[in-house]
Amino acid sequence: MSNTKPIRIALAGAGAFGEKHLDGLKLIPGVEITSVISRTGAQAAAVAAKYGAGHSGTELSEALERDDVDAVILCTPTQMHAAQAIACMDAGKHVQVEIPLCDAWADAEAVVAKQQATGLTCMVGHTRRFNPSHQYIHTLIAAGEFAVQQMDVQTYFFRRRNINAKGEARSWTDHLLWHHAAHTVDLFAYQAGRIVAANALAGPLHPELGIAMDMSIQLKAESGAICTLSLSFNNDGPLGTFFRYIGDTETYIARYDDLFNGKEQAIDVSHVAISMNGIELQDREFISAIREGRESNSSVGQVLDCYRVLGALEKQLA
Repeated sequence: MSNTKPIRIALAGAGAFGEKHLDGLKLIPGVEITSVISRTGAQAAAVAAKYGAGHSGTELSEALERDDVDAVILCTPTQMHAAQAIACMDAGKHVQVEIPLCDAWADAEAVVAKQQATGLTCMVGHTRRFNPSHQYIHTLIAAGEFAVQQMDVQTYFFRRRNINAKGEARSWTDHLLWHHAAHTVDLFAYQAGRIVAANALAGPLHPELGIAMDMSIQLKAESGAICTLSLSFNNDGPLGTFFRYIGDTETYIARYDDLFNGKEQAIDVSHVAISMNGIELQDREFISAIREGRESNSSVGQVLDCYRVLGALEKQLA
């Protein structure tokens, strides 16, 4: 694709996370939002008006039929991701799928096969690869200045009702394993090497939602590094994901885009990338990969192994 032509984007799923992508995209030169698709026409129209998109609707197929759409960002319910990603590529559109790619290993394999057949950019929103905090550590690892011995990770939310990040009712049910664990499973492999052992335990199922509200996962990488991941939808306290990297030379604590040493002293990561916003950086990578005709960081091929591990853990839990 020409480096001068604008990249024209359709966003599907204009909820809390969809708007985070739109906020990031408006900061990237040469990007136009041309279509917004959401569950209700009113929501799609309101978000389209806010971000200057000329088209809005309720069906992804409407955007895929348009010749003013080059690429799609999917922020739709997890259960739709794989089929919708395949539909985008079938329509000749590049696609970025918000995490998780799928909730079944066979679906992950199908998306990779479609990407290989079409050669289109297909990227998965594994934002941790792009947060300046984790990028800073990845650079140290690549330079041989730091090696992970252990990652200790806590992913905590208070979600005893089915609500999204804005506190609004959700039309679908979130999942600790396939969504929230996916962030850490992929990041651990990215920082420490391919995962060779994985174990999981799940707490009681929620009586209405039918999902485990608490989970514990252990991982080991081929490098010998280990990871302990605790996840909860029951935690009535500080929310989010907190990463402690215990290494051979230093201890680091990462909280989204911010980084601290083991003594809780802030580390300046403002020089790591063009922005301090991991989602904007993720979207910049998507646009750059399309323009340059190259594989993106967090491409579906690169993150496939994460879903192999999640599939194996699901079998264990069953």
